Amino acid sequence: MVFPHACILLLLLLRLLLSISVGATTLFNLTLSHQHPNPDFVALQVTRSVNESISKRRQILETPLSKAQSQCLTGNPIDDCWRCDPNWGNDRQRLADCAIGFGQGAMGGKGGRFYVVTDSSDHDTVSPTPGTLRYAVIQEEPLWIIFKSNMVIKLKHELVFNSYKTIDGRGTNVQITGNGCITLQYVSNVIIHNVHVYNCMPSGNTDIRSSTTHFGHRGMSDGDGITIFSSRNIWIDHCRLSHCTDGLVDIIMGSTAITVSNNYFSDHNEVMLLGHDDKCLADSGMQVTIAFNRFGEGLVQRLPRVRRGYVHVVNNDYYKWEKYAIGGSASPTVNSEGNRFTASDDPNVKEVTRHEVASEREWANWNWRSNGDLMLNGAFFVPSGDGAKTQYAKASSFDPKSVTQIDQLTMNAGVLGGTRDDGVSYGGGPMTFAGAAIRESPRPGNLVLSSLIILILYISFTIAGGLL
Repeated sequence: MVFPHACILLLLLLRLLLSISVGATTLFNLTLSHQHPNPDFVALQVTRSVNESISKRRQILETPLSKAQSQCLTGNPIDDCWRCDPNWGNDRQRLADCAIGFGQGAMGGKGGRFYVVTDSSDHDTVSPTPGTLRYAVIQEEPLWIIFKSNMVIKLKHELVFNSYKTIDGRGTNVQITGNGCITLQYVSNVIIHNVHVYNCMPSGNTDIRSSTTHFGHRGMSDGDGITIFSSRNIWIDHCRLSHCTDGLVDIIMGSTAITVSNNYFSDHNEVMLLGHDDKCLADSGMQVTIAFNRFGEGLVQRLPRVRRGYVHVVNNDYYKWEKYAIGGSASPTVNSEGNRFTASDDPNVKEVTRHEVASEREWANWNWRSNGDLMLNGAFFVPSGDGAKTQYAKASSFDPKSVTQIDQLTMNAGVLGGTRDDGVSYGGGPMTFAGAAIRESPRPGNLVLSSLIILILYISFTIAGGLL
């Protein structure tokens, strides 16, 4: 049954879209604007970069160099991109050039001013105090956000970001906890680096500011560590995530161009969700890279769980999941390469994969493939679709030798150590200190249009299913 209010809402949204001056071919294109046309090529680029970094490290180890130089290179192409520079603190924004995979285009606040968080409080979600993290993330201009000192930021409600922001916790111990935690909704170009996110609780039914010009009433959040909703060009790197109410990282509602790398996940049930639900067609364009992470102790399931879309799971370390590691439904593509899967001692929990809510006849056509993965303690991966065909294995150019380097590739997963003795190294370029005047800059022009298209698609299919 189609309910009247749903039809009215759908018609209003269609009218709004038709009033925007865009070509008809763009308006009703079901692919996302930042969806890569050849995801296997992006996956190949990642594996090549890993192999190049490993080869470079091997060559350096064979030549007489200083101990610092030889220990710096790990074969991890992200870390080797910036950590080998002893003066990285003077060029912090170089980090934005180091992403790989689908999220490699995430600029964050590159080119913008530096904002220094000096106040760990979070008293007002509508009129945040200058100097707080909340004040920084709602600004219109690109900002590279750093921290004056170690701090625990206990959120009053979810922290809603604006576009073009980098959270850079390097050199400090920054912990984000409390109510709601991090929300990226209808935004682009966000980098979250080197923070500990934990004990996130549901919150909401209150007004929250999402930009300098807008605040609105928010319903209850789920208590995710990081929620990525209808957003693109996002990079989550070197974070520690644990003990949240719902998911640690949820990527939903047509989000794409995302990399989740070098993180340490532990002590949680439903770890990572990719895709809102089986009926959300917008998630068919979702493309996510999951690389160099450690899935550690106390994890149960969803490492990740995928609906539709394409996920490249490469060079991660999985340790004794309690139900399954990689699951999915609605015919996603799962490309697993060079991971180490160490199964639980429980004889009933050896399978890496779980094909959800589908008969074997149905999931046999889903493209799930394993190449160069290392299976330990009885772990096994059930391939399907093209991934189960021998010609795929022969055609793959992935070098399975990199799986033997997993300890080296993931040795620094999670929050990086280190403290500052002489204050903050801000890097080059103009500063933005807490409370300084913030100029207004335009936000991405096509993001609202893309989000409206996603909303129309979702409403259309929920109407068809009689859910509204």
